[in-house]
Amino acid sequence: MSGTGRPKAAPVVAEGMRVGIVAARWHQEITDQLVTRAERAAEDCGAEWVTVRVAGSLEVPVVAQALARRCDAVVALGVVIRGETAHFQYVCDSVTSGLTRVSLDESTPVGNGVLTCDNLDQVVDRAGLPGSHEDKGYEATVAAIETAMVLRDLKG
Repeated sequence: MSGTGRPKAAPVVAEGMRVGIVAARWHQEITDQLVTRAERAAEDCGAEWVTVRVAGSLEVPVVAQALARRCDAVVALGVVIRGETAHFQYVCDSVTSGLTRVSLDESTPVGNGVLTCDNLDQVVDRAGLPGSHEDKGYEATVAAIETAMVLRDLKG
């Protein structure tokens, strides 16, 4: 299991923080669940949030950047499932590189909840559904908020 050893995602007190959530529309049943869990995490932490949807995972980084300019933390959500061509690798690499660049360029944490899996079963197991072993929408949101709090403390 890929999540072995990960810390438990527990809500933190983040009142007054603003979280931007951007989610792709591909695999909408799953991305809707990821969004629901991300919004729940923001609520549990006491943060305000704005949610926007984009066509696919390749569009997520540019909107994440726009949100990073207005928000304390950003959460990126999507689903990319391996197919029979190299397209999977190109999309995964582009999205990951783009989100990392946004985070560093804007000095705003970006929680990466874009699921990059070999098959739908792996996606479902990470989506925070009943019976799922992981809850990436919630986990990515808490991680981004926690990091925003660290950055805020470092700035004094």
